[in-house]
Amino acid sequence: MAEHSNINVGGLNFSWDLQKGKFIFEEQDAVLFWISSAMKSFFDTIEEISGDEASNLVFETTGFRQGLVVGEYFEQLKEVNVAEAAEMITNTYASAGWGRTVIKNLNFETKTLTAYIKDSWEHKINVAQGKSTGGNYLPAHYAGIFTGLFGVNIWYKVIHYQLEGHEHTVIEYFPSDITVANNIHELSRKKESEQIQQLEMVVKEKTKELQDLIKELSSPIIPVLEGIVVVPLLGKYDEERSEELVVRTLNNLPSYKANYLLLDLSGLDKDISNHTASLLEKIGSAASLIGTETILVGISPELSIMISQSTINFSKFDCFQTLQHGILFAMGQLGRKII
Repeated sequence: MAEHSNINVGGLNFSWDLQKGKFIFEEQDAVLFWISSAMKSFFDTIEEISGDEASNLVFETTGFRQGLVVGEYFEQLKEVNVAEAAEMITNTYASAGWGRTVIKNLNFETKTLTAYIKDSWEHKINVAQGKSTGGNYLPAHYAGIFTGLFGVNIWYKVIHYQLEGHEHTVIEYFPSDITVANNIHELSRKKESEQIQQLEMVVKEKTKELQDLIKELSSPIIPVLEGIVVVPLLGKYDEERSEELVVRTLNNLPSYKANYLLLDLSGLDKDISNHTASLLEKIGSAASLIGTETILVGISPELSIMISQSTINFSKFDCFQTLQHGILFAMGQLGRKII
C-alpha cells in the first residue's frame, strides 16, 4: 500500500497517511481496534475494576454523551431533516463496522422511534465475553443521537437483545426525564447508602462486643473468703445494666454458697439516683430470699447524705465506710477472725 491512500465506500471517505500513522474517516482522525480481542479486553478491564453495576453505567453514560455529540452536529445541518440525518448516521456507522441499524416508526411529533440493530460491535464483544444479555452502550448511544436531533431528552427501553436469540436487538426510544446525570447521582447515592449501612453494621457489631465486654467486666463477683463475696458497683446504672447486675449476681451467689454479699459502692457515680438506690434495695431483698445477707460498704460521707435523702429505706442493711470493715464484720458474724 502506498504511504497515502484514499478510498470511497458508500459515499464515505477513508484515507491513510502511513508516514504520520494516521487513519482518516470522513476527514476526522479515527482508530481501528479488533473487536473480539482488543475491544473485549478493554471492556473486560473496565468491568473488572468497576464492577458490573458501575461499569454498565460507565458504558451507558459514555454511549449517550458520544451520541449526543453526533446528534447535535447533524442537528446543526439545517439542510437535512431528522429522518435524513438518521439514515446518514446509520449508513456511516455501518461503513465503520458498527453493524447494521434500521430506524422504524420515526415520529417527529411524538419524538419516538424504534431501532433494529444487527451484528453490532457491542454484540460481538458480548458474544466473546460469553454473556447472556446485551450491553447498553449502543442503546444509550442512539438515545444521545436523537436527543441531539430532537432537542429534547430521549431515553430508551430494550425490547430484546440479539444475544438472546433474536434476529435483531430492538430498542424503543421516547422522551423521558431519565438522564445519565441522574443515573450517576443515583448510583453514587446507592454506593454511599451501602457504605453507610456497612459502617452501621460495623458500629453495631463493635457496640455489641463492647456491651458484652462491659457485662463481663462490670460488677464481677469476687469471692474473698468462704461464705463471703464482694460485688463492686462501678459508674452509673441504667435499666438494662441494673437488670444485668441483678441477674448475674443472683445466679452466681448459690455456686459460691455465700452467706454474705458485700456491695462495694466506692466506685459508684457520685450522683446516686433513686433508680440506683432502688437497685440496691432490689438486690438486697432478692439475695435475702436465697439466704444471703447484704452489706453495703465503701460509703463516703457524700454518698451517705444522698442515701439518707432517698425515698428507699436502707435501715435493714449493715453499712460500713470501707470494704475491710465490712469483711471483718461478716467474718465476725460467721464466728471467724483474722489471727
